[in-house]
Amino acid sequence: MFDNLSERLDSAFKLLKGEGRINEINVASTVKEIRRALVDADVNYKIAKDLTDRVREKAMGEKVLTSVSPGQLMVKIVKDELAELMGGREEELSLTGKPTIILIAGLQGSGKTTFSGKLANFLKTKKGRNPLLVAADVYRPAAMEQLRVLGEQIKVPVFIELENKSAVSIAENAIAQAKRDGNSVVIIDTAGRLAVDEAMMQEVANIKAAVNPAEILFVVDSMTGQDAVNTAKAFNERLDFTGVVLTKLDGDTRGGAALSIRYTVDKPIKFVSMGEKLDALDIFYPERMAQRILGMGDITTLVERAQAQFDEVQAKKLEKKIRANKFDFEDFKEQLGQIKKMGNIKDLLAMIPGVGKAIKEIDISDDAFKGIEAMINSMTPYERSNPEVIDGSRRKRIAKGCGKDVNEVNAFMKQFDQMKQMMGQMNKMKGPGMPGMMPGRR
Repeated sequence: MFDNLSERLDSAFKLLKGEGRINEINVASTVKEIRRALVDADVNYKIAKDLTDRVREKAMGEKVLTSVSPGQLMVKIVKDELAELMGGREEELSLTGKPTIILIAGLQGSGKTTFSGKLANFLKTKKGRNPLLVAADVYRPAAMEQLRVLGEQIKVPVFIELENKSAVSIAENAIAQAKRDGNSVVIIDTAGRLAVDEAMMQEVANIKAAVNPAEILFVVDSMTGQDAVNTAKAFNERLDFTGVVLTKLDGDTRGGAALSIRYTVDKPIKFVSMGEKLDALDIFYPERMAQRILGMGDITTLVERAQAQFDEVQAKKLEKKIRANKFDFEDFKEQLGQIKKMGNIKDLLAMIPGVGKAIKEIDISDDAFKGIEAMINSMTPYERSNPEVIDGSRRKRIAKGCGKDVNEVNAFMKQFDQMKQMMGQMNKMKGPGMPGMMPGRR
């Protein structure tokens, strides 16, 4: 995401490389390139111009400290302005009302139904709520079925009335049931069209008037760029929605929607959604997104994702095993599982400062760990718990069982031994009573 924009901005900052101080000439040329990069990323020209005018004004008003280069100063100014353009700070959901009613709106294909499932999962697992999903798309039975399947996956009830052709009636009936069943949040997935039309707008407006939602979230496909911004404007004029959700940010998006929507409709971006996994939903943090656009990484989000998979009891058990030099293949496999739950591997690596650019051209598949897992699965339970017993004949059997060459098994075993040695050295350095070891504690 934002790869092209990041690359173009990086090129713009290089114009200041080697410069001893900021002056009107080098600032003008840098700002010009930044504006071009933003426009090429499908950011509206007026928005790009306003942002770069502010960057120029701030840059010319700054005195460069001896420890800060002009290039570093420009990066900070642009980061601050990008963050401000996208809202400045995060905005959480309003969970008022008993139950809280959240209305989901957007065009067909924007990812509304998938987001509804993700939001229900988020509220259930992160906020301790008891949500009810409502299938109010009366035109597409497939959308109702999709929501039912999503509800089953996350163990959240779904309200469906197949014979009812009134979306307003469905919403009202669902809220009545939520009150009876004690559901604290009602998420209403509404119908969409391929383009904005009066019938769709009127129906969503009617649902809004009938149920008085605490939140109206407009879901937009970020890959549609400036078109997404125009659609958001049309929806906002009719619905006065409370927040925006950007979907498909893991696609080949130029970033125009993320950078332009807040400025255009003056409504906060509340969530970003990436991938099909139902836990792939993040609160939108403008400053973190600005850092990622500028290739500065996003360690905070990386740590938060790791903490979400952190099991304190398991970590303590693992620490004891590491201290006793008993770390085995079962432990290793469990750690791999936790890493995979954190999300797309390449996205995770890109959150580490400086790594994103280095791996930009490298294809890192989410299946990268499959070969390792296959080798471990080909071991007997005894072998997994006692790696030292795996001799040459056992390695041949393991290789045959997982469809790998024995040299690959040998290489993996060598890497595992080296990792155990490193853990042992870290253990000695920490000494007794020191907290936390890396594999379990994040």
